[in-house]
Amino acid sequence: MNFFRDKNGKVVLGQTPNVPIVGWALFRIVSWLTSGQLHRVSNLLATAFLFTWAYLELTDGVNYFRRTLGGIVLAYIIYGFF
Repeated sequence: MNFFRDKNGKVVLGQTPNVPIVGWALFRIVSWLTSGQLHRVSNLLATAFLFTWAYLELTDGVNYFRRTLGGIVLAYIIYGFF
């Protein structure tokens, strides 16, 4: 069960949203509601925010679950480029 525990022994599955995940959500909503150039730019920014969140989780996640989640999302984003 250490996979879900932080350095203090607490089980952590979710946390208060940070700036990258809030930015991803906002720009994702904008991309759903728009078309044309604004859609493309907001979609790109949403991906950039999600990439940042995933990288931060992979490198600084509070437990192995969060680090694994960051790695999976990062791999999915990179896979999507090809």
